[in-house]
Amino acid sequence: MYQITIDLYTDWTNTVKEVFRGSGHPLPEELSDQEVGSAYFRQTAQTDEEALLQQQSNEERLRGLQQTIVDNFEAVILPDIKARTGYQDNIFVFKWVYNNGEHIVEEHSSYRIPL
Repeated sequence: MYQITIDLYTDWTNTVKEVFRGSGHPLPEELSDQEVGSAYFRQTAQTDEEALLQQQSNEERLRGLQQTIVDNFEAVILPDIKARTGYQDNIFVFKWVYNNGEHIVEEHSSYRIPL
């Protein structure tokens, strides 16, 4: 039927790794996604515990958005993609991106969901 690839939290953590690399302070490659998220939030959090809570909240938010996309794909998202972009294939790759704000982009159709 439809092939959907989506892992918004991993997309976010990959972006965080890229930001740290670009700043000249790359994170160790062996860090888990949770550790990467905590390192990101530790930049502004007062404590490690606060950073961990922010990381957990962000992960929950992104996983919830992902589930919403999957749950509503055929009824809402697919018809909107077809109407807005004309994309007719059955392969969909959704990615979290930051470009003047957070967005979820479907790579084949260039469909964009601003967050």
